[in-house]
Amino acid sequence: MSVTPTSSEVFIQGITRAGRSFRPSDWAERLAGVMAPFRPGGVGGPGAHLGYSPWCRPTVIDGVKCVVVNRALREHEPMAWDFVMNFARDNDLQTVEACLLSDAPASKSQIK
Repeated sequence: MSVTPTSSEVFIQGITRAGRSFRPSDWAERLAGVMAPFRPGGVGGPGAHLGYSPWCRPTVIDGVKCVVVNRALREHEPMAWDFVMNFARDNDLQTVEACLLSDAPASKSQIK
């Protein structure tokens, strides 16, 4: 899988290239759970197993389960990056390079 450095995140979608939903249905949570220890400040740390890494988190976009993988993971933990990218490739999952934007509306001070 070729990933270009133009976006800050890669979305692994729970849809195969053949258009089928990927199973099991909790695959995104499982993958993000395995990646939970990989976070800013190093692998592990107190409570790392209690939440997802900010570099690899599950989400649902337009009804499709996804895992959002931040490019920072590649810089700090290349083997972890390779693991998630190989997971996508090995399972024939669709990937999209993009940036996840907040749903929060801009405050008046941000609009000029």
